[in-house]
Amino acid sequence: MTASPAAPGAHAAQPLIELQAAGVAFGRTVALQPTDFQIRRGERVALIGANGSGKTTLLRLLHGQLEPTCGTRRAHADANGQPLRQAMLFQRPFLLRLSVWRNLQVALWLAGVPRGDWDQRGRHALERVGLAGLQRRPARVLSGGQQQRLALARAWAVRPQMLLLDEPTASLDPGGKHEVETLIDDFAREGMAVVMSTHNLGQAKRLSSRVVFLDAGRIACDLPTDGFFNQRLPEAAHHFVRGEAIWS
Repeated sequence: MTASPAAPGAHAAQPLIELQAAGVAFGRTVALQPTDFQIRRGERVALIGANGSGKTTLLRLLHGQLEPTCGTRRAHADANGQPLRQAMLFQRPFLLRLSVWRNLQVALWLAGVPRGDWDQRGRHALERVGLAGLQRRPARVLSGGQQQRLALARAWAVRPQMLLLDEPTASLDPGGKHEVETLIDDFAREGMAVVMSTHNLGQAKRLSSRVVFLDAGRIACDLPTDGFFNQRLPEAAHHFVRGEAIWS
């Protein structure tokens, strides 16, 4: 599987979301230093860096789960004036103690999708991720890979313009990783912006068009994927890619 480039004109278009000198602190702990950052339609962005480097904080800030403690976060409306539609998936998806089908319905309800559209969207989403025969199955008894595919089905059903993923395959076996990667790749090819944190450098190569390296709460490097893996990097990024720990 190889990553396709961002959609034509993506870099020239208005960003879906942008941060302007936006940072996050928890008390005296700075989790994300003031950052300028943009995501545009069709981009595939891999966030990499050591644990504690700020990847999850950046994802949560982009999603609106966190408010910036300095600077601004701005999500842009589309050409019709509709607010940005986005969804976020975590390493271990949160599933309700309900059936697969009911989990989908709740997601559609929360997204404000008209009730008359639930059946078609829900069935199409389950078919898309290979879970069409498991509608009545309790969601929490699914395998890890199936649970992540259900989470992707919920996200895809609400038709987001931006999909945020926090290490979505970290707890899966190789078969489950391949299934989830294939779905992420398919969604991105439809024009959905994808922003994903990962420790898997091969996954970053396969799925991204842009790699962002975070170090100690700051964006130390932001390059097209080919450039990131084929040119000299800043010292911290260079050592990270080589698997070399740098102790301060």
